[in-house]
Amino acid sequence: MNKPANKVHRKQSLAQKRRWRLRKRVRGTAARPRLSVKFTHLHIHAQAVDDDKGVTVAFASTTEKDFRAAKIRPNIKGASAFGKAFAQRAVKAGIKAVVLDRGARSYHGAVKAFAETAREGGLSF
Repeated sequence: MNKPANKVHRKQSLAQKRRWRLRKRVRGTAARPRLSVKFTHLHIHAQAVDDDKGVTVAFASTTEKDFRAAKIRPNIKGASAFGKAFAQRAVKAGIKAVVLDRGARSYHGAVKAFAETAREGGLSF
C-alpha cells in the first residue's frame, strides 16, 4: 500500500488494515456464520454471512421500513435495540451461533452494546 498523502487518507488506510487483519482470522461457515456489523453516521447494518458459500443468511438495517419508525440511531441505545431485533431475525432464520466481525471498530461502546443484546436475544458467540 502506498504512503497516504494526508491525514484523512492515513486514517482510512489504517482502518482498512484493521479490517483486513480481522478478516484473516474471522471466517463464517454454514454452522456458524460471520455476523458483520457496520455503523455509519446515521444507520446500523448487520448481516450474517456464510463465507463458504458466499451468501447472506440474515440481514437487517435501520434503513428498512420496520426500523425507520423506531428512529434507531448508531449510538449505544440504538445499537442495543437493533441488536435484539437482529437476534430475533437470525434465530427465526435458524441461526444460533455466530462469529462477530466488528470491522475496523474496537469492541467498545455501540459495538459492545449490539453484541451483548444480540447474545441476550438468543445468539451465541
